[in-house]
Order: sequence, then structure tokens, then C-alpha cells
Amino acid sequence: MSEHNLTLLTDLYELTMMQGYFKEKDANETVIFDAFYRNNPNSGGYAVCAGLDQVIDYIKDLHFDADDIDYLRSIGLFEEDFLAYLKNFRFSGDIYAIPEGTVIFPREPLIKVIAPIMEAQLVETALLNIINHQSLIATKAARVVYAAKGDGVMEFGLRRAQGPDAGIYGARAAMIAGCIGTSNVLCGKMFDVPVKGTHAHSWIMSFPDELTAFRTYAKLYPTACILLVDTYDTLNSGIPNAIKVFQEMKEAGIPLTFYGIRLDSGDLAYLSKKAKKMLDAAGFPDAVISASNDLDETLITSLKLQGATINSWGVGTNLITSKDCPSFGGVYKLAAIMDKETGKFIPKIKLSENAEKITNPGNKTIQRIYDKNSGKIIADLICLVDEKFDSSKSLLLFDPIETWKKTHLAPGSYTLRELLVPIFQDGKCVYESPKVMDIQKYCKQELATLWEESLRLEFPHRVHVDLSNELWHMKNQLLDSYHYND
Repeated sequence: MSEHNLTLLTDLYELTMMQGYFKEKDANETVIFDAFYRNNPNSGGYAVCAGLDQVIDYIKDLHFDADDIDYLRSIGLFEEDFLAYLKNFRFSGDIYAIPEGTVIFPREPLIKVIAPIMEAQLVETALLNIINHQSLIATKAARVVYAAKGDGVMEFGLRRAQGPDAGIYGARAAMIAGCIGTSNVLCGKMFDVPVKGTHAHSWIMSFPDELTAFRTYAKLYPTACILLVDTYDTLNSGIPNAIKVFQEMKEAGIPLTFYGIRLDSGDLAYLSKKAKKMLDAAGFPDAVISASNDLDETLITSLKLQGATINSWGVGTNLITSKDCPSFGGVYKLAAIMDKETGKFIPKIKLSENAEKITNPGNKTIQRIYDKNSGKIIADLICLVDEKFDSSKSLLLFDPIETWKKTHLAPGSYTLRELLVPIFQDGKCVYESPKVMDIQKYCKQELATLWEESLRLEFPHRVHVDLSNELWHMKNQLLDSYHYND
């Protein structure tokens, strides 16, 4: 619950491999690892990148305390010369990453680590743990916000999150993706994001009657008076009593700046429509009608189709746990090893019977290609870092597997943007994370670059992630080199 040195937040095999490199290889051999994922969560058309800020903190603080080394000694697997090496261990390499809030797609590197092999190997587990979780929740939140169609979405899943860290950083990720606030007070303090909330049924039940509970709450919080109306009888008690309190506030000259009701059970479509009629008839057409109760993007979409008059959504369990898609599936693969004599990177590739699991070799970056007129994403192009592109010239894109599928972009019809930016250079952080609410604004702009067909919740259009011609040929030459004649 307090700050911890996370260096041992790793799988044991990372450390046993490190000792193997230390004993049997050049421990300073420079390598490149790519972190990427293979499929969008929820079979969606995109994902949202999140977690980089915590990755930065983790890398900055990477070191082995004396008690860490004592613990490793007690396991009985590690020799004293390796343990002595760990005493002065620090990250000394380079890291490139896609900024938080960016729309991302499968197979493209979210993070690229260029470092001595022992350092690059150690950071794998924690890096994936952080990026996988926070990108998953940001993506889920983006889907929920999209379903709400401009209505406010509040995150309040802390009590159902899988532990304090998941609750805190999940709420942060949800804010990045467009939630208007969180119930998580510690998240609000840590990341300077809005905190919001109403009251529980226990508040109502603790008073002699519902009306007294409402009056007391309104007296305490006149500028944030959202009353929970389903403790006893929503239509015959809760809403009438809420209206009576709003009328009393109005007669007392108290400005009704932010007020309304919350529904937490029952048929939300039916009850919200009835509530709207009652509030309008009483002279409160601008009252907020908020709803909660196991909501997600699918249920919100359904309620809107049914004509529900809800205009504020509280989403908890299904968002903070991404209940219907509980993992992101990011992986971390070796892409190249530096030749000590030439200083050039030798590309490496992982083979598989499954074409989707064959890795992309070499020192790579990503060029995002936009339609010049609309600003929408045409495709992402994974390419080698030294490749040059000129938007004043034509560009041929092709599917890296079904290569006959091609798109020709005319000169001047598109623009390019490189996605990977430097985060660490020679072990020093060269990147300053924006504030969460600034990342949220950026994320909103990013989502606006997707075509509507890619945003839809079911059977979305998939944005193409292609390989440059040079990278495609390198990959296929490596594949051919592993075919031996009998």
C-alpha cells in the first residue's frame, strides 16, 4: 500500500536467465526487445495505450536492495559473483514507447527496449504487467464512453477491483479514456483527477424515513445533490420525495446547479422514462438522471435503444475488471542483437506454425498514415528505423500475409507521423509524462482519428497494420534461411 521497490516484481526465470547471461555470455551484449499485443480486447477495432507513467517510475527506481539480494541468496540458485553484480545494478539502456492515450493496434511495438541483455531481460515481466493491465482498462473505458454517446461516465469500481493497485491504476486508465470522474479518492489525490460520488442505500436506511435522509443530504451538499431513489419504492416513494426536496430547495432560493436522481436497480429503461416524465411535470427538466447497476457498453447501448432517459452513467465492476475480457495479451520478444564488431543490429525472428505468432525482426518504428483531407487513420506501417518516407510521393501498402491485397496512396493525399518517442536514453529519462487530464484530451483527439466503422462495438472494421517493403523482405529472407534441405 506504500511505495515499494518493484525490482523483484518479476518471474524467477528472468533472474535465472540473467545469471546465465552473466556466466555464459557477454553481459553487456546490446539487444532489442519489442512489447506488443496480438488481438484487440473484446474483438474491438482498436486499443488505447496506458501505463507508461508507471513504467517510467519502475525503470527509474530499478535496483536491488540488500534484503533483495539476501532473499535471492536464500533461494539457493544464485552464485555470489552474480549477486555481487546485482548490488550496483541500474538500467543503462534506451526505451522508446507510444505515448499514453494513443490509439494502438495489434502487432506494432508499444515499447521498444534497447539495452544490455541482462537489463532488457529483467524488465520484461513488470513492463508487461503494467502495460497489459492499464491498456486493458483504458480500452474498456473507451468502449463504455463511446456507448454513452456524450453522456458522462463515472468510474466507481474500486470495491470490485482486484486489489488496491488495480483499483488505483485502473481508475487512472479509465480517466485517460474519457471518464468524467472516479469515486477513488486516492486516485484523485495521486493523479489530480476529479472525484465524484453520491450516497449509499445505508444513508437512507440510517434515517427515520427517506424524506428526512434526502433533506439532510441536500442541506449538506446543495451543489451536488444527486439522490438515490430506489431504496424502498422508486416510483411511489423515491422520486416523489426527491421532487419534494428539489421544490423545497427552489423555494428557499438555493440554486439547483447540479441535482438529480440515481437509479441503481430495477428496469432502468422503464424507470428512467417514468422518472423523466415526473421530473418534467414538476418543473425540473434539467435534473440529472443517473444510473448504475452492473453496466457496461453493451447494456448502455441497449438502454439507449430502448429510449432510456438516463444522461449520466456510473460504471463499476464491468469496467474496472474488464469482466468480459480479463486480459490484454501483451508479449515481449527479442527482435535484434548488436554485432560487437560492426555495431549493427542483427535481426532475430521467432518462428511458429501460426503465422500471427511469427515475430517481426529488426530495429523498428511505426509510421501512422492519415488521410490528408479527413485526418482519419488509413493504416499503420511498421518499418525499420532508418527508412525514409516522403508524403509528396506515392506509397504502396500491402497486407504482409495476403500480399495481393494492396492500396496505392497518391502523392500528397496522406500525412505521416512516427509513433514511438524516446523515453530513456543511456538510462536517463528524457520524457515527462503529461497530467492525466491532458492525456484524456489527447486520447479524445486520438479516438477522433478512427473511422466510425472502427469504433463500433461489434464487428468493427480492422485498421491495417502493414510492414514496409524493406522490413517484409528482411522477414521473409530470415524465414527462408530456416528451411534446410534434407
